[in-house]
This record gives sequence, C-alpha cells and structure tokens, in this order.
Amino acid sequence: MAIFDAHCDVLYRLHFEKGLSFAENNGLHITYDHLKAAGAKVQCFALFIPAELPQEIKFKTALDMIDVLHREILDKHPDIRLVKSKADIERLKDDEIGIMLTLEGCDAIDTDLVKLRTLFRLGVRSVGLTWNNANAAADGAQESRGAGLSDFGRKVVEENNKHKVWTDVSHIAEKGFWDVMETAQYPIASHSNARALCDHPRNLTDEQIRALFERGGVIGITFVPSFLNESGEASIADILKHIDHIASLGGEGKIGLGSDFDGIETTPKELTDYSRYPVLIDALQKHYSEAFVKGLLFDNFVRALPE
Repeated sequence: MAIFDAHCDVLYRLHFEKGLSFAENNGLHITYDHLKAAGAKVQCFALFIPAELPQEIKFKTALDMIDVLHREILDKHPDIRLVKSKADIERLKDDEIGIMLTLEGCDAIDTDLVKLRTLFRLGVRSVGLTWNNANAAADGAQESRGAGLSDFGRKVVEENNKHKVWTDVSHIAEKGFWDVMETAQYPIASHSNARALCDHPRNLTDEQIRALFERGGVIGITFVPSFLNESGEASIADILKHIDHIASLGGEGKIGLGSDFDGIETTPKELTDYSRYPVLIDALQKHYSEAFVKGLLFDNFVRALPE
C-alpha cells in the first residue's frame, strides 16, 4: 500500500551529522532503499532549525538543507521528485516517490514574511509555527509561559491561508492552538498523539482533536515512544490504541501517520526504521477495514491538501 508520512528529520541529520548518506543504510531511519522497500509514495521532509543557532544564520541553514535535498537526494535519484501540490502527487508514476517540504518552526524566518514566501517558492507546503520553545510567532508546547499567537504569528497563518499552505499545530502551546483554530483555513497536526492516553504536552487533548477535525484537519499519529506511552517504551500495540481512541472522536477519514523518523533517538520496538513499515501495515490490516487502512496510510492527508 502507498504511504504518506507527514514528518521526518532526514534533512536535519544529513546537514548536521557529517558522514551520513541517504543512498546508504548507515544510520538514518529513512534512506532511499528503505523508502523503495516499504512502499513509500510521499514523504514530508522537515526544515528544522535548532533554537540555539545564531539568528543571523538560521535562514541560511534552511536554504542549506534545501540544497542538501537537491544535491544528495533529488539529483542522485531520478525516481524521487519534489511535489508541491495534490496534482504533483497524482502525476507521480508507479515507481516514483514524492518529497514534500515542510517548515518545523518559524525560527528560520524570524519576523520576515519575505523569507516565508521565499520558502513557499522553494516548495514548502506546511508551516509549523514553533518547535517546543518560544519564537516570534508563538510559544511552543514546552514553553512555560504558554502564550498564544503573536501579531506576527497571525500574519504567518494569513500567509499560509493566502498561499494554500498547511498550518501545522504539532508543537504549539495550547493557547496558540486555539488561536490557530480561529485563523487557519488549512490546519493539520503532522505528528501528535492523544493526551488522553499519554499525558505529554506535545499530545493533543480530545477537545483539541475534535476542533481540528471540525476545521477539516488531519492528525498524524507519531512513533515517538514518549508520546505513545508514558513509560517511554512503546510498540505497535500503543500506536493502535491511539488510532482507536482518535477514531472514536470522529476521526474516521481524518487520521494519518507522521513518524518523526530521524527526529527521535528511540523507536517503537517493531519499527526500528522506515523499512519496517510493512510490519505496521500488517497489524493495521488485522485490526481495521481495508478502506480505513488506505485512508490512514495515504488518502486522508492527500485529501486534506489545499487545491
């Protein structure tokens, strides 16, 4: 079955960890061979800029990551294509894989909307306002202040609306989440789970999940063990529990997957890298209808893409 995975940090690791290669199985959770073996169709690649970098080099770092994408992945693998729209995905041939760029946190743009629009032109189709910390747009989920959107943050959401780009609420503080619900036309949660099952600030409450669904959004179940199980150790059984719970909130057709591969140090025990996706698919097929599984794996996120 085709897979749409809404979040990974391959570009971060390729940029900052010298010696890694997308073409070789040498430490990445996601490589070319992994994607081909598991049935990947669209993989979202995040631009994540660490908060500790000096502000004056953050935008350049985002550009460097895009350069890595082209030099190390797209240029070397002609069957992998950058996709920017639903139409681009539909045009992919059977043996081709699409990569969609996302921005994880607005640290890279500081308070400059020209930089945001430049990233749109380079292919970014989803914008998460924050990582876990605070920035000029909003507070992150682990910022103790817990503030909502700033005036600049509201301008970012308006730009996302104007350019038909997803606004991603994974990582944002709860007050900011509700501000986004009031403003965003295309909200998603790329990689978050249910706080009712695992009380972590990065997860969403039932009320938040229902509100996201009411706005037409999709939530990507993530494989981060500490977001699946409070023990910090997780398995596919925990993933199924979160899917079951979120489906009970009206999530039929509104749940996808956002692994966070290469953004996590540990994984669920059966999902050590992307090549193990078929193990998860087998478990899903035993638990749900074929239509539900196809939606979860691919159709639901693609359907939610702005036209």
